Amino acid sequence: MNAVEVLASVDIVALRMAPEAQHLQVLLHRREREPHAGQWALPGVIVNGRTPDTSLEAAAERALREKTQVVPCYMEQVGTEGNAFRDPRGWSLSTYYLALLDPRQVVEGEQLAFFDLNSVLARKVLLPFDHNLLVERARERLAAKTVYSSLPLYLLAEKFTVLDALGAVQACLGQAVNNTSLRKRLERLRELGWVSDTGEKNQPRLGRPQQLYRYTPQGERAFMFDRSLLPEGA
Repeated sequence: MNAVEVLASVDIVALRMAPEAQHLQVLLHRREREPHAGQWALPGVIVNGRTPDTSLEAAAERALREKTQVVPCYMEQVGTEGNAFRDPRGWSLSTYYLALLDPRQVVEGEQLAFFDLNSVLARKVLLPFDHNLLVERARERLAAKTVYSSLPLYLLAEKFTVLDALGAVQACLGQAVNNTSLRKRLERLRELGWVSDTGEKNQPRLGRPQQLYRYTPQGERAFMFDRSLLPEGA
């Protein structure tokens, strides 16, 4: 790379709720080219004058389409990281996005796999470049917005119970929350048309039948509450 060039990329931190569990997983792609060929990394694409992208959002969509073949339920830009050391090819920067996936999302082939998010955050799974940091920053954004918004509901299946919603919220925050507070939020969303009652119930193996709901967002962004989900000082 020429000394005056800056290598620009768009990378995706795509998360889903683990099947049959209440923790988050991050989607990784095995790199096919140097540097770091063969290592697991965030799916991403180079952005320059030779690529067809007309915006960063278009580049993010291309990264998902070309590297993962998944369609997110929600996606937003988190930030940009750049310096002369993150990439062995020279000065580089990455604009990275948070994408939330359906819990039933599957991937095909040996080049894609879901990894436990906490293992990546704890650096038990080491990623190339500064991708561990990008995952950490995306998780911080998710946790911060969970306190005030309906964002975790994008991680749920089409039909969900209160306990499903509670599990998603706690996975996003990394801590327990009050069940009653969450129920009040869901009721508020139902009153405003952001959550609908399906009229159906599921039958768990243990316990009573649970009401099934559907998330029906009334806009492209999450609903913002005027109060924190967590008690003061939490």
